[in-house]
Amino acid sequence: MRLMPIVVTVVFTVALAYYIYTPLPDAIQEQWKLMILDASFRTAMHLASLKHWLGIDHYITSIRGSMAVFEGTIKGFGSSESDSVVIPGVKVSDIDFVGIPVRLYEPPAGGEGHLRRGLMYFHGGGWALGSGKKGSYDANSRIVSDELNTVVVSVEYRLYPEVHFPVPYLDCLAAAKHFLSPEVLAKYAIDPERVAVAGDSAGGNLAAAVAQAISLDDSMSVKFSVQALIYPVLQALDFSTPSYIQNQHMPILPRTLMVRFWLQYLGADLSLLPQLMVNNHSASHHSAITPELRSRADWTTLLAQKYKKNHRPVVAEKGSNEALKVPGLLDVRASPLLAGPEDAGVTVTNDHIEDSFHGGFSLTVWPMEFDVGKRMFRGYLNWLQNNL
Repeated sequence: MRLMPIVVTVVFTVALAYYIYTPLPDAIQEQWKLMILDASFRTAMHLASLKHWLGIDHYITSIRGSMAVFEGTIKGFGSSESDSVVIPGVKVSDIDFVGIPVRLYEPPAGGEGHLRRGLMYFHGGGWALGSGKKGSYDANSRIVSDELNTVVVSVEYRLYPEVHFPVPYLDCLAAAKHFLSPEVLAKYAIDPERVAVAGDSAGGNLAAAVAQAISLDDSMSVKFSVQALIYPVLQALDFSTPSYIQNQHMPILPRTLMVRFWLQYLGADLSLLPQLMVNNHSASHHSAITPELRSRADWTTLLAQKYKKNHRPVVAEKGSNEALKVPGLLDVRASPLLAGPEDAGVTVTNDHIEDSFHGGFSLTVWPMEFDVGKRMFRGYLNWLQNNL
């Protein structure tokens, strides 16, 4: 009978290791740290889905609650957001831009007669999670403000399930137009020739869509000078690109979850997920998807050969007419890659991080601190330094 506790312990340990372990590419560093983070997120997802199924709460709301508890626990261990990010002189204010909540970071340098850079940032999180006021987002904004003498505006756009497309986009566009107005730029001593827009993941999607809209808006006298997009999601026609296939089981954003985020954002029926996974929503017989539209999302012409590898396009011959009815599927405000050609002689820099993963950029402060995340952020900071 004495062997029973040992057997139970061994079985539990093996089961836990099996649950946590996920095969990762050799290039990924700090593998077990990433696996544990991913297992924690999956656990929160499973528990949230169970509560949703029981009718207790929406699963996204439950995940937010789990994240809040985790943040509270970390503070209980003697750490907090501010412990990692206090930068003397950077003034932080929570205000509204035309009714949209934003967090404003003002650097200590500059002032009257000394114009500063400006940056508007949209956080990631699948249009459902995240906040620019917390964790790495807050820390990074403070660092950018201080090191680059930049007024940073982080936008708290509304999220799913409370809203869906086009509301988050419209929130970001309204905030951006207000920020770029000559009166606001003058108020914060910002050089109108040096204003950037940036975002990661879903925030990169919003940054690209907003930048496009403003670039075409003749009523805007000031436009964004540069944009910095960190692993942005730019189209919803093809979920079998090399990136989706190679990373379909990667922490912390597997392919199925990204497709689900898209369906949620577009206000579509989640039962369509299997159809989108095999590209039935963009089958070749759908006349609404013209050859010109397809060409804009054609990765075979957009990627260098080293990224294409041996992958082949997945185009369904006979798809689902219901799947094509996804609201906003062909709307450039949702899928900015589908916008018309904008060849304006603009220099483009592409930085491919071989040992990174989706979400790495926002993992730069304890306890979710990864070396690759800090390197990515430093590369982003250097790029802004040289180009803004």
